[in-house]
Amino acid sequence: MLIKSARHVLLAASAFGVLAIASVAQAADVPLSAAVEPAAEPAEPADAVEQLLVTSLSATRSAVQLSGSEMQKILPGLSPLKAIQTLPGVLYVTADPWGNNEQNTSLFIHGFNGQQLGYTLDGVPLGDQSYGNYNGLSPQRAVISEAVGKVILSSGAGSLGTASTSNLGGAVETFTSDPRAQFGGQLNETVGSYATTRTFLRVDTGTFGGNNTAYFAYAHQDARAWDFRGHQGGDQANLKYVRDGEAGKLTFYLSYSDKIEPNEDGTTRYIPGRAGKPYDSYQPYTRPFFYPDFHAALDYLDAAGNYPVSEGENYRNYFSAALRTDYLSYLKYDAKLADNVTWSNQVYYHDDHGRGIVAGPIRVAGLPALFNFYFPNQDLKKVFGNSGYATRTTEYQIDRLGGISTLNATIGDHQIEAGFWYEHNKSSAYRRWYPFDVNHPTTPYDVPTGWLITQYGSEIDNKVYQFHIQDQWRIRENLVLQGGFKSSVQDATGAVPVQPIVGSLVNSTGLPVGNIKTKEWFLPQLGAVWTLDGGVEAFVNVQKNLRHFQTYGGGGLSPFSLGSQAAFDQFKRTAEPETAWTYEAGVRGKREVAFGPITGVDGQLSVYHTDFSNRLLGVAPSAAAISIIGGAAIVQNVGAVKTDGVDLALTLQLGDHFSFYDAVSYNRSVYQDDYTSGSTTVGGVITPTVVRIAGKKVPGSPEWMNKFVASANFGAFEAQLIGDYVGERFATYTNDLKVDSYLLLSLQVSYDFQTPANWPIDNLKLSANVTNLGQKKGDLNVTVSQPAGSYSTFPIPPRQGFVTLSTRF
Repeated sequence: MLIKSARHVLLAASAFGVLAIASVAQAADVPLSAAVEPAAEPAEPADAVEQLLVTSLSATRSAVQLSGSEMQKILPGLSPLKAIQTLPGVLYVTADPWGNNEQNTSLFIHGFNGQQLGYTLDGVPLGDQSYGNYNGLSPQRAVISEAVGKVILSSGAGSLGTASTSNLGGAVETFTSDPRAQFGGQLNETVGSYATTRTFLRVDTGTFGGNNTAYFAYAHQDARAWDFRGHQGGDQANLKYVRDGEAGKLTFYLSYSDKIEPNEDGTTRYIPGRAGKPYDSYQPYTRPFFYPDFHAALDYLDAAGNYPVSEGENYRNYFSAALRTDYLSYLKYDAKLADNVTWSNQVYYHDDHGRGIVAGPIRVAGLPALFNFYFPNQDLKKVFGNSGYATRTTEYQIDRLGGISTLNATIGDHQIEAGFWYEHNKSSAYRRWYPFDVNHPTTPYDVPTGWLITQYGSEIDNKVYQFHIQDQWRIRENLVLQGGFKSSVQDATGAVPVQPIVGSLVNSTGLPVGNIKTKEWFLPQLGAVWTLDGGVEAFVNVQKNLRHFQTYGGGGLSPFSLGSQAAFDQFKRTAEPETAWTYEAGVRGKREVAFGPITGVDGQLSVYHTDFSNRLLGVAPSAAAISIIGGAAIVQNVGAVKTDGVDLALTLQLGDHFSFYDAVSYNRSVYQDDYTSGSTTVGGVITPTVVRIAGKKVPGSPEWMNKFVASANFGAFEAQLIGDYVGERFATYTNDLKVDSYLLLSLQVSYDFQTPANWPIDNLKLSANVTNLGQKKGDLNVTVSQPAGSYSTFPIPPRQGFVTLSTRF
């Protein structure tokens, strides 16, 4: 084998070391870092984690978890999705250290992208995490980071009861922590690079009235983006109440999130000379905004409002921002009907009002042609406020109400579960344009008023019905067989109160209206767990999953975003939703050993194969134009994708004070079919244009990844060195461009001070975190584009440091 770089040497050495140790120890495990056995919340029993991993109904699949306390070690305030980046097979990258920015997020798990996974909070569905929200919200908006109890990743296939319409490739389940039994509170303050401040406050009531507990939590974060002067952050509040009695457990949860987040722009990159444009060589590392320097923004444009032509698609905007306000609440009652029967019922509600805002030049990406539809033969610079800039918004609204009912019964050797999920979601998206007054410039934190243009307005009414039933049969003491199926139906109706002027949307004569229903009555699952000598488990699971069509008007892979009524009607008659058969098997276990300095081993080895059918791809002739003007979707079925992969993870306990976790992942996801896109006419003969992707690897997803966590613990002192290696990734569907691999290091050290008994605080902890310790530069995430020959990237943020003082009282 030819080793081409130091990174490959590191990867190969790590893989060899893990394999060697696994062979000697003859054990496998639950694949987490020092978080293999996360600390339980005080209100939970000490063995809660073991019960979940060993006896839960998801034990036939690869399901791993990370505790909230381990999340905070990586970086206080970390998002749940960023936290699972330490787990095998996961790529999650975004421009800020906390993983909060949603515009430039990239998530892949086993070759599936972020919109092909399922997400829940305490069982409540969070949608598919599309940036243009239409059916949910991000986990980091649904719960304050410090209030997370644990995050569970099912990387092959989610459980049958997962409330999701998109969990083709698994599920990410986030759980809030329960109230503490003792009255008290917690106050954390973080300061650091780029004027970062983060305040977290939690107050627990303790037990009152016999069996009632509650807490209130609040967080405020403000941080300047590293490559421009916009401030990212906002306010969050969580309230949780629990009444745990003999008859059952009642839980109420309320979350408020007000997010204000100026965004970055990605850099468009080309093959020099291939794109045939004069700005092939203009490929800056960052593409910062001008805000708040309005004078520089004005000087950037000429008298007519034109930007420097040499910059091409990498022109600079004045600012871009995401404003989101969310209210999420649920009421849940777990009734103990008998010693062997429980019935859980949960109702939830989610309201979201948000907007994505871009303030940019009026003479880019075909905007003059768009504006001339509305203001023909007028001075566009004057129309939009004489600045040469205009403000574009996409204004979102979500109104979701749903319920989940689950019955569990243990009958002899059988544990039977049946459940039903219903959701009614009303969502809307309006694209509007506002003036940008040269005398009164707005900021990323303002809500624009007085629109000049409503380019389109789309409203979707969507209902989801999902039923599942499964049986976990303990055939004998050490062998459990699990089988079941789910049925899933989605019924969506779209309306367009404001139709775009014909030609004002790329590829569109108007957005479609009507109803489209998708359903699959039989999505089976079969698995088994066999407990071997020494407590090592072998597991196997086979499952079919379905991803319903997205129900978003004006973007995404949605039938309601197609460019004509005829296209919608044709799609409705002929299109099939994406489905995937996932096969996985593995071993996991934990044991003490005596092998030199190694005193204990935790590990998991899993192999998987996926047959992915009816893969949908958004095909666009001009991604740059659509990104600012807006364009109708061209949704193409590109056939099948086959995936093969291996995850191997070990945690080595090195005596009482040291541990080392390492996870190597290999994933090969390959398109099986070519597809046609458009046509060419030669000599009067129309010939379909064939895009050759059969045999090409899925772009954006690396084949190789390696993560490690080296931990040291000496009583009050603790330290962790975290490494994250991401291999090369293709940047186009035709695999003619790719980005280099990278290795990022981060460091955490903390000291827990012992406080005197007469102090008003029980705990005083000081911690320091450093991200990108080696000051690595490169492409963090990749936005795959059509056609081939170009792509967009966001850069790796520089080294940043943070200090946190946390107290308990």
